[in-house]
Amino acid sequence: MRDEVADVRLTVDLGHQRLILTTSVGTVCTYPVSSAARGAGEHNASHQTPRGAHRIRAKIGSNSPIGTVFKGRRPTGEIYSPELAAVSPRRDWILTRILWLCGCEPGVNRFGNVDTMRRYIYIHGTPDSIDMSQPGSIGCIRMTNADVIDLFERVAVGTPVDIHE
Repeated sequence: MRDEVADVRLTVDLGHQRLILTTSVGTVCTYPVSSAARGAGEHNASHQTPRGAHRIRAKIGSNSPIGTVFKGRRPTGEIYSPELAAVSPRRDWILTRILWLCGCEPGVNRFGNVDTMRRYIYIHGTPDSIDMSQPGSIGCIRMTNADVIDLFERVAVGTPVDIHE
């Protein structure tokens, strides 16, 4: 299995709202995503999606039920439902699985006021009612719950992730 995941790469195309999983043999999967409503940018508190070379720092939520709600990278004990959403209509839902990203380019997306990891930028699940063809997050890359589970099983900690416009 180690050799199979060694050549896995992820590319997030912000312009087309797509995440592409490739290996040395070519494209394996393409998923629709929703990135930041404020566009691309690296600065702290910008609520933008950071660009450049990244890697998966941590995988969180293995074997959690679909719809598990996370806060601070920990399950809250809640499972997302329309009723729960009605109680907290402005909540930024982080659901099902988390792939925590770390920037690889000092001064671009790592260290100082442009640090992707310290900004808590993830690839994560979101309510399935969210339109995956439109930017709408506050910086993260959002995916449907089924897609984030599929992706989670295909990648390892350390997998390269390139984010570009």
